[in-house]
Parts: sequence; structure tokens; C-alpha cells
Amino acid sequence: MSRLRVLVVCHNHPSFHPGGTEIFAHELFQELRQDPGIEPLFLACTNQLHRDQKPGTSFQTVGRSADELVLWAGHFDRFFMSQIDLHGVVPDLSNLLLSFRPDVVHFHHTLLLGAEILYLVRRLLPESRIVFTLHDYYPICPNDGLMVRTGSNELCHGATLDGCRRCFPDVAPDRFVLRERHLKALFQAVDAFVAPSHFLRDRFIRWGLPAEAIHVIPNGRPEVEPTPHRRLAHNDRRDSFAYFGNISPFKGASVAVAAAQRLIDAGDLEFSLQIHGGTPFQTDAFRSGFAAAAEAAAPQVSQHGPYSREEFPTLIGPADWVIMPSIWWENAPLVIQEAFQHRRPVICSGIGGMAEMVRDGIDGLHFRPGDANDLARVMWRAMTEPSLWQYLVDGIPEVPTLTLTAQRYLALFDRLLADEEPSALAVPA
Repeated sequence: MSRLRVLVVCHNHPSFHPGGTEIFAHELFQELRQDPGIEPLFLACTNQLHRDQKPGTSFQTVGRSADELVLWAGHFDRFFMSQIDLHGVVPDLSNLLLSFRPDVVHFHHTLLLGAEILYLVRRLLPESRIVFTLHDYYPICPNDGLMVRTGSNELCHGATLDGCRRCFPDVAPDRFVLRERHLKALFQAVDAFVAPSHFLRDRFIRWGLPAEAIHVIPNGRPEVEPTPHRRLAHNDRRDSFAYFGNISPFKGASVAVAAAQRLIDAGDLEFSLQIHGGTPFQTDAFRSGFAAAAEAAAPQVSQHGPYSREEFPTLIGPADWVIMPSIWWENAPLVIQEAFQHRRPVICSGIGGMAEMVRDGIDGLHFRPGDANDLARVMWRAMTEPSLWQYLVDGIPEVPTLTLTAQRYLALFDRLLADEEPSALAVPA
């Protein structure tokens, strides 16, 4: 019996850009690789930010791996999510598809690659099934998929022509209409969508994808041994907080530092906030401003810089609480799952996928997004209610394992392959 061939496609490789989507896509690929009945191939994209183009082919390799490829895709239209260099990319992609002939093509994104790849797969491999995991809101929102207003960073609740024009006044109205119709037309080639959260699924249903075509499969994590909680002396408080992740205006680390400064100014309690993460692709002004704010709040606030995934169990050791202060909707942050794996309650913005993953008063606490005063209030509560921390720790759920998540995906693949004809989604224009 031949092995199931699965082509896993992502917009970048975690070796170059360790974002949540890249990490999960690659870990799922590695889990599939463990199954003797599956032959997976990982295809990532990159551009001049990480690698130079090589002559002769669009493909490159990652180390010595024989089943991981990188496609150089430096000519990409981010507004239309469209590949510009069709003459350079399409022939190489076509040869890959026809030589590997996957039974399932599992997309985790079409950034850099171009949404047209969906139609290319459907045309060249009509018997293959196409699964698309929606990790963010890029198809809905041309503002890098954040669904926040440009300038004000106000939360956006849905794409409208007037709203998009306010964010991008220099873009002609017809381009927003063309963008949406272009993407929805290409999405008709997809057999099934997957959303890691119900929140994201609901957003795409409101945008126009058929509800029955979007399956919710939570992201899973590799199993780990939980890092023990730090021991407290008699009458000590759970007053050690930590932030993990890239530092950007939308991840909200600045909100956490500002909240810490409020507590310092109040002068009532001793505490610590450890900031773990780098500032890739940020402006010099943002980097210097954030560093100055963190330094002003020292020694209670310490900025430690980037970290590797292997370091996480050690870094979380001194932390009692993990803060997730993003000011955008998020979807299914891996940091929340990692904190739960190590039995740390999470304090997060009460919106989007964060609010779905962290249940206020059960396994974590919510605060108003972007509100440093409210975060300071919640941090003060976390430190001063003696029984709260243990109550929340006891409420932390089991995190789905990567093995279980892979099984759920494989069950979906099997159902799709059992159909005689690939489905044609009716995606409203």
C-alpha cells in the first residue's frame, strides 16, 4: 500500500522566522514524518530579508534535510496577496507538484507564495485535496491581517469599503473590491478550511466563507515535562511576571511595561517583570523607545532579548504569571499553550483567540486591551489575593498534544479523500 503524500506549505521557515504559524506548521510536519504510512514534504518561502536569491532555480534547502524545501519568492504583492514573478515561480512549483504528486496539499499561509497557488494545485492535480489552515486575518484585512485601524490601532470588527478606505485613503476603492473578489475566487479551489479557534472561524464566516467548510482543530504542542513552580518562603507573594514573544507595537509589551511603571509609581508592592523577546523588523525609534521605558522601570522590569524555544522551560522557571498583552485579536497564541503546559496562569487581553483560550477567573485573568491602568489593576489583584494563583493553576486545562492534533488532521484528510470528487466551495463574491 502506497504512503499518503502530504505537501505542507508555509509562508516562512521557523529557522528564519520563528513565528507561531511557522513553528506549528513545521512541528505538525515533523509529527507526520513519524508516521510510516505518510510521506510528508515541507515547502517554506523566503525573500531577501532572510536569504539571497540563487541562480538557476527558485528552490533552496534547509541544512541537510531532504524533505524540506525553501522557495525564494521575493516578488510579492502584499495587497492582493499575489505572486508577481509568475514566469520564475510557476514553472518550478509546477515541476514540484507534478513530481511529488501529493494526495493532500496542506496550506498554512499563502504569503510570499501567492494565493494563485491554490488554483495551480487544483488545475495540475485535480485528484488532490486542498486543506487551508487559517492562522490569521490576512485575507480579510490588508493591514497585515491585524484587523486594527492604521494610525489609531483601534480594533476593527470587519472589512467594509468605508472602513478600509479610512485605513488606506490613498488606495482606490475598486482595489479593495477586486482584492476581496480575487481571494474569494481562488478560495473556491480549497476543499476544507481549518481554524485553530472558534473566534477566527466566526470572523471568516462573517467575511463570506461557508460555515460548513471551516473545521475547528486546536493547535497542539509537543509534550513537555512541566517546569516546577518556584518555592515561596512563608508569607511571600506570587509576584513574578513574565512576557514571552516578539516585541512589536501590536504584541503589547509596551502596555506591560507601562503597567509595571504604574505599580512602581504606586509604591505599594515589590514585584518583577521579565521581558523575553527580540524586536525583529521594528523601527529604530520603536526599539529605543521600548528600551528606554524598560530601563526607566528597572530593576523591577528586566529586558532579556531573544530566546530559543529550547530555553523556554528554563526561562519560565522563576515566573508565577505569564502576561499576553496583545492589542490585536490574535488567534491561538502558542505562548498561552506553552504557559499552560508549565502550569502558569495567563493574564491576557480579553479579546479574540486569547479570551477564548484563557477563561477569566478559571485559568487566568483578563484585562482591557491596551489599557495599562487596567493591567496594573489585574497584576495588583494577582499579587494580593492569596488563594487566587493556586485556584487558577488548578483550573488550567490539558493542552492538546501535537500527536492528537495530527490525528485530527489525518481524519479530515481521510474524509476528504474518501469523496470521489473534490468539493467546489461556493464562496460569495
